[in-house]
Amino acid sequence: MLTTLWQWITDPNLQWILMGSLLLGLGSGVIGSFTYLRKQSLLGDALAHAALPGICIAFMLSGVKSVGLFMLGAILAGMAATFGISAITRYTRIKQDAALGIVLSVFFGIGIVLLTQIQHSGNGNQSGLDKYMFGQAASMMLADVYLMGAVSVLLIAICALLFKELKLVSFDPGFARGMGLNVAFLEQLLLLMTVVAVVVGIQAVGVVLVAALLITPAVAARYWTDALGVMVVLAGAFGALSGVTGTLISSTLSNLPTGPVTVLAATALFFVSAVLAPNRGLLAKWIRRWRSRSEIQQPMELAMIRQAGNTVNAAERGAE
Repeated sequence: MLTTLWQWITDPNLQWILMGSLLLGLGSGVIGSFTYLRKQSLLGDALAHAALPGICIAFMLSGVKSVGLFMLGAILAGMAATFGISAITRYTRIKQDAALGIVLSVFFGIGIVLLTQIQHSGNGNQSGLDKYMFGQAASMMLADVYLMGAVSVLLIAICALLFKELKLVSFDPGFARGMGLNVAFLEQLLLLMTVVAVVVGIQAVGVVLVAALLITPAVAARYWTDALGVMVVLAGAFGALSGVTGTLISSTLSNLPTGPVTVLAATALFFVSAVLAPNRGLLAKWIRRWRSRSEIQQPMELAMIRQAGNTVNAAERGAE
């Protein structure tokens, strides 16, 4: 068993996938923390589904399966989706959650139509293009890992440099505007970073599941702390751990996709956090509730005992 495990670890292909999944989870967890705190959890899902038509259009224009071109097309489509959401909420009475649902459905429908058209076009290069629906981490090459690493480092560096500004925008945009910060620019920067994080994760997790990797580690980290800095670090660590766990599990079993297993690993971390977190976990809440009941019931029992004793004493004096 140890020999087999060593062979897996020393396999170059597995090393690429492992490193790519780790970097993907790390960057997604950090960006997802701000997305979650700004109550835009559905935004990642909308951007991921909006990226599909961008990928299809990039392939139709180039005729080749180029990760760089696919990322460019997905980023442009994601930015178009964000502008569409902003326009709907600004010029109509439709709220943001409804606008997100509309844009998600429309863009994903266009992507499915284009994908079907490509599959029936007879182009031999289209083989495997449908893997972007649910991801195909096994197809990652060393160049893809370098790209994921560069993007993850860039996203984390921006969050570190602008941490105070992004913190203010996430919690109190009005106060940030009063301090002279360019709130509109910072909000657009967060949207752009979310788009980039989603697009980078599509190849490994797919357009359907990448939103879970963006939000689930952040939600799990929120159970453990009230400090934003600690939450961001924990979310990145949970995302990286999910990527590594999903890769190792999928590599041990045949025909098991890495992307869905990675999302399930992140979900398992969420359930552990929801139950075992020291302050916000269900177990901690149950213990506090039990202690409160004990603290309330004990004085009541003592009072009842005293009242019963007083009643007995009064009865004895009356008998005398």
